[in-house]
Amino acid sequence: MRNLFYTILVLLTVYACAGKREIVTEQKQVLPAVEDVVMYEINPRVFALKNAFNVISKHLDSIQFLGVNVVWFMPIYEIGEVNTVNSPYCIKDYKRINPEFGTVEEFKRLVELCHEKGISVILDWVANHTSWDHAWIKEHKEWYTQDSIGNIISPAGTGWNDVADLNYDNADMCLAMIDAMKYWIQEVGVDGFRCDAADYVPYTFWKQAVDSLRAIPNRKLLMLAEGKRKDHFDAGFDMNYAWDLMEAMRDVFVNDSSAARLLEVDWSEYDSIPAGKMKLRFITNHDEASKMSPIVELGSERAAMAAFVGTVFLHGGALIYSSQEIGHEAPINFFAYTSVDWSECSDIYQEYGCLMGLYNKYPALRKGILTGYPASDVLMYQKSDGKDAFMILVNVRNRDVSVILPEGWKHHVATDIYENKPLELMNEIKLNALEYRIIRF
Repeated sequence: MRNLFYTILVLLTVYACAGKREIVTEQKQVLPAVEDVVMYEINPRVFALKNAFNVISKHLDSIQFLGVNVVWFMPIYEIGEVNTVNSPYCIKDYKRINPEFGTVEEFKRLVELCHEKGISVILDWVANHTSWDHAWIKEHKEWYTQDSIGNIISPAGTGWNDVADLNYDNADMCLAMIDAMKYWIQEVGVDGFRCDAADYVPYTFWKQAVDSLRAIPNRKLLMLAEGKRKDHFDAGFDMNYAWDLMEAMRDVFVNDSSAARLLEVDWSEYDSIPAGKMKLRFITNHDEASKMSPIVELGSERAAMAAFVGTVFLHGGALIYSSQEIGHEAPINFFAYTSVDWSECSDIYQEYGCLMGLYNKYPALRKGILTGYPASDVLMYQKSDGKDAFMILVNVRNRDVSVILPEGWKHHVATDIYENKPLELMNEIKLNALEYRIIRF
């Protein structure tokens, strides 16, 4: 029944958006250029109590409608049972599937289905620690960090008592870790990794691992580091996290800080990043959604959508977390199955699909040259690529505001591309509470 609903919803959404924008239906190329990535984080535990792989395969059309060209699966590996809190980040065996989700054959088929739809697949890789019942504990105690009397310890200062900290001074452990990563590329066909807690793992390992993985013949990979160390890029990662922008966005929407701060943080995050590298931009992910949804965090559904536009269109690197696109408001504890009503808030689903369709259609929107125009109540910036020029305006306040337009945009007839209608620009433009506008010159 849910699959029938989604088929109908996608068709209705395409029809509804057709009046606002041209629908782009061409198949995406597997493994997009890093600046073109639209990523969707899949938490299998919001799709099904068991056999989630088979259920997710039936959701791929609805995921693809969001403009997604990369899916990131949260950890799918066998989970430890000693000191367990049922966390998917407590890995008992790096080469075995958690039977809660299905079989390795079912996951291989799911990867194939994604590829058929032009969607790449990356896996969450947990390199910092293992479960307490991982075979390495008994076989290779020296592969783990130990205290002064030889006891294996949890990662210091984290409170992660369900896991044992790995010792990256041990060369054999590093090779075993890389071997396990190669398995998923060579045997299962994944296209890269999102590397968990990357700031906790030494640069030397990441450099060795990424070089080894990229040496696999005839494979291109996408490597994402969960962290914000600048040496991730020197190690070979394509992307890392834009934590600073997420925190600044919340400060602006919740604490009424100046919208100009967002332009400053964007510049700071990109100031020393090598060409061709990206920050992953998001308003939520599994860690954040476990505390509260962005709708609750930012104050309303409209605030969450405004923040999403401001975050993603600012500099690319888009991420959508599974359930975000339907406006799910309750926290999602990823340590257990969480029932999600995928039929709720179809208007928000439509809005995400329309926005990301525009994002994919116009290269300037995701990777054009950024020109910021600092203002207190409106996040305002231009994106241009020599072919198209766009002005993105996001009212970060829950009240109507007006903002003076830049000189080159005054007294012109432009196009509101979300509404697909002409817009006569004057000296200033009025925005309703938490409204965003995407204007094409």
